[in-house]
Amino acid sequence: MQRIEVNDIKVYAYHGCLPEEKTIGGEYVVSLWVDVDFTASYESDKLADTVDYVQLNRIVAEEMATPSKLIEHVGNRILSRIKQECKEVTTAGLRLQKLSPPINGNVGDVAVVMER
Repeated sequence: MQRIEVNDIKVYAYHGCLPEEKTIGGEYVVSLWVDVDFTASYESDKLADTVDYVQLNRIVAEEMATPSKLIEHVGNRILSRIKQECKEVTTAGLRLQKLSPPINGNVGDVAVVMER
């Protein structure tokens, strides 16, 4: 298997348990990877024989637009859609970072890393 990565997708979204997070929102960064067999695309040079980066980016944007309390929940939705809509994908994973989380401390980000 080979891997496609789409890194550092920047999104402004409204996830969190605090009421302020749902009104003010915050910045997030999503990087994802999918394992795919490139054999057909090596030979054909056709987009139809691989996974389209545009589709992956769209899935991330759409799922990030639906508020959740937990970033784990959002990450799970993203991976579920990738596996559902991109039949060529054998494994999908992501790193979802919440920048400047509202916790008492000087923290750059919190993140979840998930793979399915």
